[in-house]
Amino acid sequence: MASTAVLPKDQKIFDMQELKNRGFSQYKVSKLVSEGKLIKLNKSYYENVEYIGEESDFYYIEAYAPRGVICLLSAAVYYRLTTFIPDAVDVAIPRKSKVSSVPKRPQINIHYYTDDRYELGIIAVNEGKNKLKIYDIEKTVVDIVFYRERVGIEETKEILINYLHRKDRNLNRLLKYAEMMKCDKVMRQYLEVLV
Repeated sequence: MASTAVLPKDQKIFDMQELKNRGFSQYKVSKLVSEGKLIKLNKSYYENVEYIGEESDFYYIEAYAPRGVICLLSAAVYYRLTTFIPDAVDVAIPRKSKVSSVPKRPQINIHYYTDDRYELGIIAVNEGKNKLKIYDIEKTVVDIVFYRERVGIEETKEILINYLHRKDRNLNRLLKYAEMMKCDKVMRQYLEVLV
């Protein structure tokens, strides 16, 4: 079966178990690496060199931070809430988790979240056969307001204004999340000024 296994061109990152499930033996995977068709990212994950599709640094996050969730400015960019382009991917992980190695490219900023902050608002997104975890838009906005000193006041204001102009906004969820994350007073102050 391994000889007939074909590497799909529409998926960027694979873990070893996924490759085995597709019919690739360890020998075949090593051969694909030596042929330059796969790049070994770490002991469990591989990059598909023959990938055809939209490129995104977000696809690498699972390989380097399996519990990582796209957050803060990176999530704001994903939702088109800001014109600011961060130089690294913002990734949240639980406070007690560890990341064994962080690559030079893409650059990753690790943010350690308490369990309640980490677990709230995670959604799984499939872009074709590529997978990523990201916070929903309301959780993203709440985190931006909570970490406004780190993010920047101007960026925070731009993100809130753009969020408020969206037809799909959910102010009830936004305020509920803000209350759960203990920044509802600050959020209400921002909303009073901007609405």
